[in-house]
Amino acid sequence: MSGQMSKARQNAEIAFNKTQSQFLERRRAVQEQDTETSERAAKTLRLRTARLEREQAGTAIAVLRTKNNA
Repeated sequence: MSGQMSKARQNAEIAFNKTQSQFLERRRAVQEQDTETSERAAKTLRLRTARLEREQAGTAIAVLRTKNNA
């Protein structure tokens, strides 16, 4: 078998590599988007938790002030 590929084989290889690189690029983009979505969800959860803790602390302080004034 010779070391050179036929023209048809070369065209097939080029087409395959193009398709494969498009697939890999799409896959990378989806993974990047999934990572951003996960990070956003984690940040939202962290901020929501902090807000709820602040609200509970504010409620507790208001209750103590009411009891002390009564």
